[in-house]
Amino acid sequence: MTFDLRNRTLRSRRSALFVAVAATLLSAFAHATSDYYHHIIFDNSLTADTHFYSTAQASGSSYLDQKDGRVPLDNQNFLTPPNALRLTWQSAPDGGWQAQVRMMDFRNRVPQLLGKNLYFWIFAEKPIAAADLPFVVLASSREFSGTFSAPLEIGKYTGDIPAGRWVQVRIPLADFPTGSIYPFKPEYTQSVTFLQGRPDHVRHTLTVDEIRVDNDPVASVLAPPSNLRATGYERHIDLEWDASASSAAVRYEIYRSTDGKTFSPIGTQIAGISRYTDFLGKPGLTAQYKIVASDWRYSHSGFSNAAGAATHEMTDDELLTMLQRACFRYYWEGADPHSGMARENIPGDDRIVATGASGFAIMALMVGVDRGFITRQEGVERLAKIVRFLEHAQRYHGAWSHFMNGDDGQTMAVFGMYENGGDLVETSFLMEGLLAARQYFHGESEDEKSLYRRITDLWEGVDWSWYRETPTSGFLYWHWSPEWSWQIHHPLIGFNEVMITYLLGMASPTHAVPPSLYYSGWSGGTEGDRYGNGNSYFGIKLDVGVGSGGPLFFTHYSYMGFDPHSLHDCFTKSYFENNRNIALINRAYSIADPKHFAGYGPNAWGLTASDGPDGYVPHAPDSDDDTGTLTPTGALASFPYTPEASMEAFKHYYRDLGDRLWGIYGPRDAINQQLNWVSPIYMGLNQAPIVVMIENYRSGLVWKSFMSNPEIEKMLTELNQTTSKQCATTTAAH
Repeated sequence: MTFDLRNRTLRSRRSALFVAVAATLLSAFAHATSDYYHHIIFDNSLTADTHFYSTAQASGSSYLDQKDGRVPLDNQNFLTPPNALRLTWQSAPDGGWQAQVRMMDFRNRVPQLLGKNLYFWIFAEKPIAAADLPFVVLASSREFSGTFSAPLEIGKYTGDIPAGRWVQVRIPLADFPTGSIYPFKPEYTQSVTFLQGRPDHVRHTLTVDEIRVDNDPVASVLAPPSNLRATGYERHIDLEWDASASSAAVRYEIYRSTDGKTFSPIGTQIAGISRYTDFLGKPGLTAQYKIVASDWRYSHSGFSNAAGAATHEMTDDELLTMLQRACFRYYWEGADPHSGMARENIPGDDRIVATGASGFAIMALMVGVDRGFITRQEGVERLAKIVRFLEHAQRYHGAWSHFMNGDDGQTMAVFGMYENGGDLVETSFLMEGLLAARQYFHGESEDEKSLYRRITDLWEGVDWSWYRETPTSGFLYWHWSPEWSWQIHHPLIGFNEVMITYLLGMASPTHAVPPSLYYSGWSGGTEGDRYGNGNSYFGIKLDVGVGSGGPLFFTHYSYMGFDPHSLHDCFTKSYFENNRNIALINRAYSIADPKHFAGYGPNAWGLTASDGPDGYVPHAPDSDDDTGTLTPTGALASFPYTPEASMEAFKHYYRDLGDRLWGIYGPRDAINQQLNWVSPIYMGLNQAPIVVMIENYRSGLVWKSFMSNPEIEKMLTELNQTTSKQCATTTAAH
């Protein structure tokens, strides 16, 4: 057999996450994602034609190849697969050109780069003299807005570039003098800009790959990964392996063969993740794979064993199980190793675990057990780890903070200094999951009996009444902090995602709030006119909802455990039907596509909250909140409401867009085809609703478990009595 090593690669899939392959590797890989993104500026692009996080322009008589103002990609020549940046230019005395490459920006990316040198690799098919190479400029991030370096000549650090050979460029950061009126701080570099050098009137092409900041790496001996396994699905093949025992490994490079003889590089994966997804695009294809470990010197281990699989036709039922299994892995393989809690996003800051997303993770854990993705004992052990962490984590009158450090349970004020206390909404999402799990893991074993008691203690410890601020308040409030008290002072008023907060507050056996708060606070209050709707959109009546329905997560978060069939009030006869109509309006808006964004249609919908090209946006079917970004969880977590339309969307996202969207944890967070952008992350709040709501559609598992809590039944009885009185009073008043 032969192995094509000419175009070695790192990895195109930027998902970074911890996988517990062996106990001895836990400490080494505990923060693999954060460590990797302390160094990397560019490794690979998720799109195949241009790099989204770039700009390219020329002026005067100078020329720079670009497409839609972005830097093109080279899919043939690369150091780490599957692509690199391609600079093609011609410099003229009366012009100039520049190609800027920005750090990929995503939620909770640690802003500081670590290291003393700038590195990148360059490749030319024809020789280029040192004097004809571009200049390079660094610019700092928003923390030091307006600071940048003076230009440096790349050729002074490389000499002449030969044809057909990769050359690594190493420039000490100390060599970059400031070019602005403020001191340049290279550790906060946000972008690298290549710009015109000597105007020689000659067309040149240079391929650039692996731009990073680091210290000089030391030589290492790399052990190959082992026990490579391959599993075929309808249009993709999943690879799993046991990690290299070498702590110096920073990535894995994946090689594929379709003839069983010649293996070529197709992608990379970050060390700490022992999984890769190869999207082949259609059934009936067979492939074999081998992988190697690689370090920061770009040296390689030997190859792993070979493993092969084939894609094959799958039924709709099999496809749904495949989707649930993939999204479930985010919470099983990607969980924080110490606490078992869900990370806010992957990649991201590996320290941060999210309280609400962990409640969703617990419900996904139930599905994983019931579907046989893990054993019941494994589920019990993971839940026990989470409960043990929560018992010792910081609490504020029984409520947990929005974000915690997965190592010690201490509050992390990610959104600012005022948010350093209890978060009642995130606590309610967590408790929704815990109460569902309390009833599901209600067996006769001592482990399950212990979990039941301990979850009950956590549940009874939440002081919902404290979060009224005063005993006579008609609202629940989102936050409270020991230092800042009620400074944020955000009353919970619907209609939005926090219905469950009022329902659990009323259901508490120890610190309940009166059912009257449902009407004085949740559906009333100072913005009560935003609750009842009564209008029709695209011919679909909406009883309850803000505007034309709002983002779809309003119909998911509170109703992953709580069954919306069970609730009615003075505004609607059925929250299930109301939620269905919100989903139908969302889809109808996407079909109409009033802003003419690319990619919308009957099988491409799901406007809901996600990190889009310009950061977090609660995408919704209205002019202000529609930016062209579709979030798969919007349509896929709506399966109970719109099963046919959701299945149609899933098949489109998987079969037609899978080469961009499908990864190791199922569909990536979002896609914007208008801007040729795909999200580099997965979000803890978005993968679990897919798992859980599909299961509620298929079997009702999580709804049945949550609704079997006796406190919920009692609460609904009391709320129905309150509703009867409220509706009678309202009718009499009119």
